[in-house]
Amino acid sequence: MDLPAYTRQYAQQDNRLAALSYFGTFAVYFSSLYVMIAYAGWWYIMLPAGLVHSLCAVRLYVLQHDCGDHSLFETRRQNELAGEFLSPFTFSPFTVMMRNHNEHHAGVGNLEHRETGEIYTMTLREWKAAGVGERLFYRLYRNPFILIPLGSIYTYFIRYRWPRNTVKYGVRSVLLHNVAVVLLWLALIWALSGWTGLGIYLTFSVIGGMMGVFLVYRQHNFEDTYWDRRPDLDPRLAALRGSSALNFGWVFDLVVGCINLHDIHHFNSRLPSYRLRACHYGLPEEFALRRIKFPEAVAALNLKLWDEEGKRPVPFPKRGEETVRGRAQAAE
Repeated sequence: MDLPAYTRQYAQQDNRLAALSYFGTFAVYFSSLYVMIAYAGWWYIMLPAGLVHSLCAVRLYVLQHDCGDHSLFETRRQNELAGEFLSPFTFSPFTVMMRNHNEHHAGVGNLEHRETGEIYTMTLREWKAAGVGERLFYRLYRNPFILIPLGSIYTYFIRYRWPRNTVKYGVRSVLLHNVAVVLLWLALIWALSGWTGLGIYLTFSVIGGMMGVFLVYRQHNFEDTYWDRRPDLDPRLAALRGSSALNFGWVFDLVVGCINLHDIHHFNSRLPSYRLRACHYGLPEEFALRRIKFPEAVAALNLKLWDEEGKRPVPFPKRGEETVRGRAQAAE
């Protein structure tokens, strides 16, 4: 059996499992929201509840992502309605998010279309040709202590108010989405007894966003990732090797809707999140895929550039390293 045939066995939607995942996540999301607000003065209750709420926010985004791939529920209409309803809670306008995500799938691993990815990666050649200002900006951009917190705030609170391709894919839907977000926040101010409750809600929303940005970063930025240019680019290799599989345990998989098993998702985007783990860990030996554990995932944050000659990600060159290298080449 080949890999496409194998994955198609698991690309079966089930409305019962989808509804359990969808409504079950909302139940925990609202329960944890109530607890963290009701016990706001008791930090040892509020903080754990807030963490659960943040993780639920990540999971809701994953479910919206599934709806965008039309892989969560059985029909296209069911997926799109569910995705639209999720939008105010994920701060992500569904229609444009779905279109942009489809472009990302089409461009994964393609050095000529890095604008379709979530985290921009510069090549080593581009770095060497860049000026001081461009290098400084890129260093700041790829610093995890800037990328993850500021990336969360920028992405979910600023960029998604008017995402890329809005004019092309749906001005009306984005405007309606923004109205829905404001109405949700007003409802929370009323339900949570004022601005303090909203502030707590937004704080843990940012924390959830930071978790999401870290996962996005790890999905395509790791030691053995794959990039190439056409006509040499192999779409299947780009899907499997250009996307990571994080092995942080089954509890983590459950919490994040198995979005961490991103390689098999990119290979077949019709796989629903509730079947991803079974599909990935049931792979026959000849299809066995590499899984990254937590220490390696953290260490890979040091990889900043793509070396086209070596076909591997590399850290920033050490100070003086490029000068020495250049002199050696000139001497030869």
